[in-house]
Amino acid sequence: MDNGREKKLTYVTIGLMFLLSGVEYGIGAGVGSSIFGYLTTSTAPGDRATVFAAFMACRQAGLVIGPAFNLFLRLCDFHLGPLAVNKYTAPGLFMCLLWILIQLVVVFAYTDLPPIEQRENKNGLIRNDRAPERVNEQELVEDEEESDEEEKPLMGSQELVGSYGSLVTSHSSRNHPTAASNSLPNHSSSPSSTEAQEKQQSFSIFWNFSIFQELLKEEVLVLLSFQFATFFNQTALETMVTPLTQKYFNFGELENSIMYFLGGVTVIAGFLFVRWLSRCVLERVILVIGLFICNVACIWFLIFLAKPIGDFSCQLTEFTIGVFLQLLGLPFVSVAQVSLFSKVTSERTQGLSQGFRRSVGGLATILGPLWAGGLTAHMYVMMGLMMGLLAVLTLMLACSYNRLVEPAVDENVDGVDNVVA
Repeated sequence: MDNGREKKLTYVTIGLMFLLSGVEYGIGAGVGSSIFGYLTTSTAPGDRATVFAAFMACRQAGLVIGPAFNLFLRLCDFHLGPLAVNKYTAPGLFMCLLWILIQLVVVFAYTDLPPIEQRENKNGLIRNDRAPERVNEQELVEDEEESDEEEKPLMGSQELVGSYGSLVTSHSSRNHPTAASNSLPNHSSSPSSTEAQEKQQSFSIFWNFSIFQELLKEEVLVLLSFQFATFFNQTALETMVTPLTQKYFNFGELENSIMYFLGGVTVIAGFLFVRWLSRCVLERVILVIGLFICNVACIWFLIFLAKPIGDFSCQLTEFTIGVFLQLLGLPFVSVAQVSLFSKVTSERTQGLSQGFRRSVGGLATILGPLWAGGLTAHMYVMMGLMMGLLAVLTLMLACSYNRLVEPAVDENVDGVDNVVA
């Protein structure tokens, strides 16, 4: 085989490997949409932002710990049978071991929680089933007291036969269990009818409701725009940080790893703070706070990093403040827009809606590095687009602020009334 054919075969092989790995990554990334959909259906709306913040903090912890492992994985140089383990193959082997471990945990330790509506209906049925038992106990106690009084020797002549003694008690004891048994089928029939209604509604959901009409609502478009701009700016920042640190501060591999680790710790602390803040204020308020911080960070970059001024320590301080502000605003925007998106879209189509939201974020993670990678020498152009996206988001948020709330839900009123009755 000549040299030209060998190069072509190498390029084709590398292209197929990237294609197959991209398809595999896309399938695996779809699990994130399922997780968000599951969290939506199994959590109360008031607790959703808190749960999402904890989940995102765990994900960010993985993003921090992952690059930190490179500090010792790059030192690997040994053979595992015919497999050579070095700084190029050690990360893949390490990820394989982690996936095997998480697979074992999922198989042996994971159980599905029922949707929150089913849990609430079940608790309501249990409370309603206990009410007749308490009534029966009170009636039996009253019957026993009447029987004790009727054991007295004096008896009126006008009293009816069979209205005293054990006859009354046995009669009542026969009647009350019958009434209780008659009442139980009414309660046991209600969950079956509710399940039938749910199946019928889920069967006809795509006939009565269009997911595309839902995704074109004003508040949904605003939140999808936040999703795109957040991921675009974040990935663009991650792309431009390494060339800037090498250009101005002469950072190497170790310094960049430490910088990413400290940035990840900052983001985790931000997610934990947002988790606490979400219990006190609405998600749209958190969204406003995060957008304000992102605007300040982008303006800071335009002023101080497009053309750095001062000595080494001054430039390093300006760079650190700008990155810190950008990372600080990320948890506010991320948690608020995901939580609001789960509330303004239907719970029955959360998997599909979250998948569409994730697709928008995936598009942003592709375009962000492409935009920033070729414009590191033209910072005003690169940062100008990022600032323009934030300005558009600010205008959209100001116009649609009143719509960024959980809509009133009247779907389960009839079901609750039937359960109570």
